[in-house]
Amino acid sequence: MRFPQTFIDDLRRQADIVRVVQDYVPSLKKKGANWSACCPFHQEKTPSFSVNPAKDIFYCFGCKKGGSIFNFVMEIERLSFPEAIKVVAEKAGVPLPRMENDGKFEQKRQEADEVVKLNEWALDFWEEKFKGNEREARAAREYVAGRGITDETRAAFRLGYAPDSWDALTNHLKKRGASEAEIERSGLVVRKEKGGFYDRFRGRVIFPVLDVRGRPVAFGARTMEADGEPKYLNSPETAAYTKGRHLYGLFQAREEIRKRKFAILVEGYLDALVPFQFGVRNVVASLGTSLTAEQVKLLGRFARKVVVNYDGDKAGIGAVKRAIEMLVAEDFETKVLVLPDNADPDEFIKKYGVEEYGKRRGAAIPHIQFVLEQATRDRNLARPEDKRDAVEEALPALRAVRNRILKREYFDLAMDTLRVEPALRRELWKAAQPNAKAENAGAQRQSQQDVEYAEPPAPDITVAEQQLLEIFVHDADLRREILPQIERADYESLPTASVFAALKQMQAEGAPFDFARLRELTAEDYWISENFVPQLMMSEPQREEGEATDDLRAQALKCLTAMRLIMVDKHLQMLAAEIAAAERAGESERLDKLVMERLEWTRRRNNLLFRAHAQTV
Repeated sequence: MRFPQTFIDDLRRQADIVRVVQDYVPSLKKKGANWSACCPFHQEKTPSFSVNPAKDIFYCFGCKKGGSIFNFVMEIERLSFPEAIKVVAEKAGVPLPRMENDGKFEQKRQEADEVVKLNEWALDFWEEKFKGNEREARAAREYVAGRGITDETRAAFRLGYAPDSWDALTNHLKKRGASEAEIERSGLVVRKEKGGFYDRFRGRVIFPVLDVRGRPVAFGARTMEADGEPKYLNSPETAAYTKGRHLYGLFQAREEIRKRKFAILVEGYLDALVPFQFGVRNVVASLGTSLTAEQVKLLGRFARKVVVNYDGDKAGIGAVKRAIEMLVAEDFETKVLVLPDNADPDEFIKKYGVEEYGKRRGAAIPHIQFVLEQATRDRNLARPEDKRDAVEEALPALRAVRNRILKREYFDLAMDTLRVEPALRRELWKAAQPNAKAENAGAQRQSQQDVEYAEPPAPDITVAEQQLLEIFVHDADLRREILPQIERADYESLPTASVFAALKQMQAEGAPFDFARLRELTAEDYWISENFVPQLMMSEPQREEGEATDDLRAQALKCLTAMRLIMVDKHLQMLAAEIAAAERAGESERLDKLVMERLEWTRRRNNLLFRAHAQTV
């Protein structure tokens, strides 16, 4: 089920983005056509956050967050899109319509509910088996007790036991009324090559994976044998479960995470269970896989600070580095805790106690310090090869940071720590930007020794192209009329070429003009996407609604002519250099060809000059 798209579009038009934002940012003040304030998403002293009610967009030039009224509510409240629609509708006083059927969505939802139902039946069965008097049930209880897990904790996390039988669960599900097709779709069984199927989990302790509503969506099954392989057996993906979208223990920990405003991120089931049992109840596990963007966004609904406490072995350290990149990309305040002797939280708390664990957690180091410590470990920065490797190891964590202020602070600290010469820093700053190719960044060299490193400077954008683009983003009538007249050759050599190309693509697609789409289409041109596009959107329109287009059309055409003159002049300069080279080389045939080409371009220039003169009369 979903809200009708027509309702979403109408709500976007009806809702006052300024009023909604002011509910969260009372300091928002009018400044020309826009409203401005200090950004609610990051710390700043000088306002860089703007809201444009005419375009229904917000944007922060500091942290780069931006989008529609729905994006703002989703970000500030950490809500899903449907939830944000409800909030905006309530604030706008617009009644919600009945949600409409979406055939594919409804079918998937029904399939997911079916899997969850069978999972619930299976978990009830396994929990009862865990409490039974059979020898293997007693062995399961002894194993769990041996890992230091109390009955209270076991019940809170709903641990169970799958009997060592090929069809015990299958028969149980059939008795409850499940069909063979439903059982197979649940992932609780494995199909045989010769037909039929057998129980997936047998003779193992069951760790259910619960979603945020407490429903069992998947299972992890631990062997009780010291040399049993595989150690853990996990559910396959089903209609109810996609790997990398859930956090183990989040259902039990979510309220404590909200209360304490931070989460502790660990790797495995027991690393979440044991701290919870000892009173550390804001712990979640990433289920033994590399942390994913979906898991990070899920965690962001409950807190914006996290302490990563993975194992301290080589694999664990690698996982920490990957987790850091995922977390800082979503603006999490991230710290790292590596326990002594490479211990995991389960082992450490049992050996040293929860108080000592709390002290260690309180002393967790900022993620950038961890990254730099790892980059310099066992390396001699006096050796060029070691310095190169250290820089290359640190760059991914720097590149992941979106906030410009934090990126600069971390970059400066990294360059100082790694003893990078000032002459190299500008190139490395470029390599630290999103999508930068940094494979050889550590080996790059700058010939000018006195160049100061800085954020890549703004390109030299001409007045003509800026004015024309401002007209296009604000004036749909002139955009429809003039944009088709512009050819690729008119803009391909300009700094804003990606914006013109994006506008033409959006027009060809027949898509509505949209800030987010424009940024997406220009994303590969980092400075343009992150700086110029928002400036365009926040500029003031030059024509009031209903006002005649004559004067603004003339201005737009004048800008287009000026752009074409710039392009022609650049081409003539290039031809002049080629003609001089041909003369020096005595290449008479090539020289004749170039001279004829220059005559043709000179003719074009004269025509444009005549047109420019006519446009000023």
